[in-house]
Amino acid sequence: MLDNFPRGTICIEDIEMGMVRYLRKEITDKDIEMFAEVSTDHNPVHLDESYAQDTMFQGRIAHGMLTAGLISAVIGEQLPGHGTIYMSQSLKFLAPVRPGDLVLAEVEVTGIEIDKRRVKLDCRCMVEGKKVLVGEAMVMAPSRKFD
Repeated sequence: MLDNFPRGTICIEDIEMGMVRYLRKEITDKDIEMFAEVSTDHNPVHLDESYAQDTMFQGRIAHGMLTAGLISAVIGEQLPGHGTIYMSQSLKFLAPVRPGDLVLAEVEVTGIEIDKRRVKLDCRCMVEGKKVLVGEAMVMAPSRKFD
């Protein structure tokens, strides 16, 4: 991973509208193979180049949820960070991610309910400036009141 914000926690009391955090990660063959093992999703479009050549993608692609997992990493490690509880996530896959692609995963605060510790986040992943995934997350942020 390159060019990421430090890991940690931003408590609900310190979260502001428009706050953005991101990470960049190159998707490797090893990432795809490991995700296939952990998820038990061995669809050949992810793992078999000759099979994948005959699909609409004309080559291997990463699992969509591997890409979505980068959003989870930003949320769980940076914004709000450690102690965050996922409540919901919507996802729309716009384009494939291929082995070797450098993915920029980004979240932006679009709503805050301090009394409920809820934070609404706009989520997006991009490859070479093109959106490959968009969505929205609702999370419960940590609070200094519960340290």
